[in-house]
Amino acid sequence: MSRIAAKFAALRAEGRRAFVSYVMAGDPDYATSLDLVRGLPGAGVDIVELGVPFTDPMADGPTIQQAGQRALAQGMTLDRTLDMVRAFREGDDTTPIVMMGYYNPIYSRGVAAFLKDAKAAGVDGLIVVDLPPEEDDELCLPALASGIDFIRLATPTTDDARLPRVLQNTSGFVYYVSITGITGAAAPEAADVAPEVARIKAATDLPVIVGFGIRTPDSARAIAAIADGCVVGSAIVAELASGKSVADVLAFTADLARGAHSA
Repeated sequence: MSRIAAKFAALRAEGRRAFVSYVMAGDPDYATSLDLVRGLPGAGVDIVELGVPFTDPMADGPTIQQAGQRALAQGMTLDRTLDMVRAFREGDDTTPIVMMGYYNPIYSRGVAAFLKDAKAAGVDGLIVVDLPPEEDDELCLPALASGIDFIRLATPTTDDARLPRVLQNTSGFVYYVSITGITGAAAPEAADVAPEVARIKAATDLPVIVGFGIRTPDSARAIAAIADGCVVGSAIVAELASGKSVADVLAFTADLARGAHSA
């Protein structure tokens, strides 16, 4: 059983929703970022999404774009992101790690080499936002063959005709983007999101996790209650960008996790 499947099985057994956090690898520097990632499970994070910095992050809002720019300025690369996963795995062999980013760095490195190294490093899943299902041969199917989940995003514009194609080779979980737009945009309303989550769950047995725009424990609780869990990214990244210490950012994250887990 994969780490992602095992995590969701354990959460179901406990009657809890998942809390997923996103942080940008290398922001504001490698050492601080690694300290933060290492502390996330203790703050209640069930699955870590680790952003790979990229020069043209078209799906990201200003907060995460700026985090990526800070990381790139510090020399963060795809290889160093894999180094961070390896370092994390030295002390934690159970928390799932999902790498989230764009295809260009993977393509430039070579898909086969990347997947081999990602698997060896301890990566459990990939979210690659600029590869549609029509390009599954590029990375999705090779990733699945290597034992790495390929997690697809569904959005408010994914209609009933499109949804089966989106779900076809998705594994691990489905990431539902609760609003139309970029990361860090307006807060989602649970009443609006619930019917969409139900529609997706009727079409798949995979867990459905909702992200984009969640900033408070109350919002995390409300969204997690109508799904299998929630994702918070921009709000955590913004705390770090404001100059807060790693301990303060982890305390903020723990409050969000308690909100999600109380759903």
